[in-house]
Amino acid sequence: MNQEYDIVIIGGGTGGYVAAIRASQLGLKTAVVERGKLGGTCLHAGCIPSKALLRSAEVYSNAKNADKFGVIAPEVGLDFSKVQARKEEITERLYKGVQHLMKKGKIDVYEGKGSILQSKDVLVKLNNEEREMILVPRNILIATGSRPRTLPGLEADSEYVMTSDEALQMKELPNSIIIVGGGVIGIEWASMLIDFGLEVTVIEYAERILPTEDKDISKEVQRLMKKKGVKIVTGAKVLPESLEKGDGVSIKAEYKGKETTFTSEKLLVSVGRLPNIEGIHLENTKVEVERFIQTNEYYQTNEPNIYAIGDVIGGLQLAHVASHEGIIAIEHMAGEKTVPLDPTLVSKCVYSSPEVASVGLTEEEAIQKGYQVKTGKFSFRAIGKALVFGESDGFVKLVVEEESNKLLGAHMVGPHVTDMITEVGLAQVLNATAMDIAHTIHPHPTLAEAIGEAALAVYGKEIHS
Repeated sequence: MNQEYDIVIIGGGTGGYVAAIRASQLGLKTAVVERGKLGGTCLHAGCIPSKALLRSAEVYSNAKNADKFGVIAPEVGLDFSKVQARKEEITERLYKGVQHLMKKGKIDVYEGKGSILQSKDVLVKLNNEEREMILVPRNILIATGSRPRTLPGLEADSEYVMTSDEALQMKELPNSIIIVGGGVIGIEWASMLIDFGLEVTVIEYAERILPTEDKDISKEVQRLMKKKGVKIVTGAKVLPESLEKGDGVSIKAEYKGKETTFTSEKLLVSVGRLPNIEGIHLENTKVEVERFIQTNEYYQTNEPNIYAIGDVIGGLQLAHVASHEGIIAIEHMAGEKTVPLDPTLVSKCVYSSPEVASVGLTEEEAIQKGYQVKTGKFSFRAIGKALVFGESDGFVKLVVEEESNKLLGAHMVGPHVTDMITEVGLAQVLNATAMDIAHTIHPHPTLAEAIGEAALAVYGKEIHS
């Protein structure tokens, strides 16, 4: 017998399961179809496991440098099997939490691959069973996420070439690695692996790493990564056909007008992600696809009862964005009043060491949009809490409209900035000015004092500089 639902969500990642919870709250009979594990890439092959490894790398690096704090730890070692076990324990705990939330919301979960029939029903091929089911929904939400992109000739193998998926499952660390791609994921891995003690080389096609960040941020991260020992090569085009495997890997890149050879034990390809839209049978619908699924501002496709969110629609491929999109989509299909997402209000984070966080427009973007801008910048070197932490590199930079002093963007590099960015994110939601931030009393000593000082710096009134 076919099962009827108000909403069937294909994909149980962060966007999909959050959307399911919101649908349940609105009293909609809801089902989630997930071919892997609830939580998707973020929980099992992205956000959470990578941050668990980053934390272990940070602790290991801090322990090796403990003498700077007067702590003598002469025999610091690394048990990578325990590092991996801790990562798995965290992931499993959160996975059980998501399962509990599905039960709490009375949301039916089908473990299998979902696809759309011409009748707009959803066919589910159940995992580990030679059995199919048909779900009959009033609405469908596609939230199937993405996978690592590779380059022709640099596909992942079982020994030498990896994407982030394979890297997360390493049983032991190599001595050296080449990372192709200096974007967010590439720089996080570079930071992690240099802290674990590897020789790390990053090859980036663009003229700077983290090319979507403010130029001042990119420049500072590159300086600090090099200070840690990472070799960074920008403006270089990797030549996949030159890859040689054997005693490690060797690959060439066009760099400064000539071919340069790079060698290491392993190679990690980090060049973006591709949407998982194959096999959903979108050809049975009128859904428009131009590399990504096309939607309106409420994530509704050309088929009024089919919505799509997250990495499959492009844009900001971030877990917290997918979650917010899922809530908007559910509320729209339920007839609730909802507000479209404004990309300039989305905080973005890089969990490297040092951390990077930003929200709103970069200085370059603001100028391109025709704003007359001024900026305020303040270094962590003048912040007492940063000195106490022993992490005084980096700064906070605010981008402000010159006439109104309205905050247009905030950009940070330094200790714990991923936890600090929400303050200026809220300021942007409230259309705050730099003076509003300056008038906010920041406790002393805290790292967030740098935000207040940067706001004062917009007016040339910073205190501790």
